[in-house]
Amino acid sequence: MTTSTPASDKGKESTAAQRAASARRRGGALRRSRLRLGDVLRLGATGIRARPTRAFLSALGIAIGIAAMIAVVGISASSRAQLSAQLDSLGTNLLTASAGQDLFGNKSSLPEDSVGKVRLINQVEQASSTGLIKNSLVYRTPLIDKNASGGLSTMVADQSLLDVVAGEVDKGTWLNQATSQYPATVLGAAAAQRLGVVSPGTQVWIGGKWFTVVGILKPVVLAPDLDSAALVGKQAATSLLGYDSKPTTVYTRIQDKSVASVRDLLAPSISPQAPNEVKVSRPSDALEAKNAADKAFTTLLLGVGSIALLVGGIGVANTMIISVLERRREIGLRRSLGAMRRHILVQFMSEALLLASLGGALGCVIGIGVTAGMSAANDWPFTVPVIAVAGGLGVTIVIGALAGVYPAVRASRTPPTAALNAQ
Repeated sequence: MTTSTPASDKGKESTAAQRAASARRRGGALRRSRLRLGDVLRLGATGIRARPTRAFLSALGIAIGIAAMIAVVGISASSRAQLSAQLDSLGTNLLTASAGQDLFGNKSSLPEDSVGKVRLINQVEQASSTGLIKNSLVYRTPLIDKNASGGLSTMVADQSLLDVVAGEVDKGTWLNQATSQYPATVLGAAAAQRLGVVSPGTQVWIGGKWFTVVGILKPVVLAPDLDSAALVGKQAATSLLGYDSKPTTVYTRIQDKSVASVRDLLAPSISPQAPNEVKVSRPSDALEAKNAADKAFTTLLLGVGSIALLVGGIGVANTMIISVLERRREIGLRRSLGAMRRHILVQFMSEALLLASLGGALGCVIGIGVTAGMSAANDWPFTVPVIAVAGGLGVTIVIGALAGVYPAVRASRTPPTAALNAQ
């Protein structure tokens, strides 16, 4: 028994064959199916919307790592900006010379005319000094225990001291020609706090005598020793406290271009016979050393942030693998309807990239917010390097790509029969 093909079917087959032959004669080929960018984004977002809680937790791992890295970089940059502004305002041309030790290890002293000798150096712009008065401790009242001095000291201060060290008076006035002759004192910021003095006019007990507080200083960044001292005039210190007129520290302002050369001349100028007994330093070096320490700490915190970021990437990979296992029926059905392997590959890669990018964007927002909060709390200039934000987003894209490679390849190799075999 034979069967015959209807004439209409033969006509359709003939027409299709003619069209194919005509296309080949024109040199054309059947175009490969492809996914448009909009389709790729829609497919990637569909998988994320289907399991929002799991997607959020996976993205949160990425966000924490990126936020930690951006916050560390931003806070460090803001701190350095504050330090740079501070150094610009205070200057890096201040040198201090203080008494060191002699060859036998005994405490040495500076000559009485140290300031005058320093001022003879051509490149020196200003010079001033302080002198520590031994056995003249500071107390709130004479009834305080003698052993509870609170680490406060009494120093003789030149009237030009504040100009040289870039200090400022917070309350009251600085020592002048009149107050330097009488029992008057100006307290450093820490000294006033420890003594409980909040305004000028209060009396304190110094070296067994009452002194009236005429001023309170703001913290002096370049001369922190002044913060915990009671400063008195030279005439009053000599007559009332037995000051020997020998300074213990000389502060010198030099022309910016001559700091290095004057630094070498300072000790021989003060003590020509024993320059090795004079210690010369630059206070701004301590601030720069602090900046270097902050940079090292920043590097350490960046390492911790990188570990958090790696953990977040592993979380994304784990989420994608579970997603592939759960969606075998969907993958198999799409394959049976004509989706190519590359279509499945692109779908899951785009889902991983979107997941990581969302986490990266959230991390950037959190990191910038933390930096802004810390800057406002510490009165720093708000600074977040653009390269840090761009780098953070770039890292998330790379992590998303790496985390999605294996799950995407595994999904693309799922056979069409999986739609029938999946339970």
